Amino acid sequence: FLFPTHPPHPSLLLFSLHLSALCLPLPLSLSLSLSPRPGPLCAASCNNVQVCKFLVESGAAVFAVTHSDMQTAAKKRAEMEEKAKVVQASGVEAPDFTLNDINGKPFSLSSLRGKYVVIDFWGSWCIWCIKGMPKMKEYYEKYKGKFEILGVDCNDTEAKWKAAVEKHQLPWIHVYNPKGSDVLDKYAVQGFPTKIVIGPDGKIVKTIVGEDPAFYTLLDEVLGK
Repeated sequence: FLFPTHPPHPSLLLFSLHLSALCLPLPLSLSLSLSPRPGPLCAASCNNVQVCKFLVESGAAVFAVTHSDMQTAAKKRAEMEEKAKVVQASGVEAPDFTLNDINGKPFSLSSLRGKYVVIDFWGSWCIWCIKGMPKMKEYYEKYKGKFEILGVDCNDTEAKWKAAVEKHQLPWIHVYNPKGSDVLDKYAVQGFPTKIVIGPDGKIVKTIVGEDPAFYTLLDEVLGK
């Protein structure tokens, strides 16, 4: 999220969003035509505790959003929220998809049918996604063989994705979601991380958005039997 170091023109309304345990990348959260104006800029994480971590190089632009843009964004978000209630609901058949894995080979969700699967929509840029990885690794080991995690990297370059998998030593299956893919739309993903738990029958058990302890409680309930 981008926060200006000085106020914008009065005719423009600066858009800022503070969320706890959830990352909303600018393209997904706004989907707007942004108007740049010259000026210094500082960048902040989506964690409402950490603000203005570093200054962007000089010459960057401050992005301002008009009132009309805000209304358009609110409408699109409301539409996505309604879609999410339908496609992410418990008991719904999880849409199949095929993306390239970390070795560049096609991998399909349907190949995991018969197992409990967690689709983890994440990105190396997402603070909360990365913060949750140690706990994810702990549970992956705790219930080893009882379920599989399919990490779907979003809004990254391939190089940053692969580097993050290596850096954080993430032992599960990983696929890359490129620009132009319809996977995020199929699942109506609005924020990161989004974890979708799927049963052996291919149907959604539950969707958990954000880094939430409820996810691990669910795994204990489902896999600890």
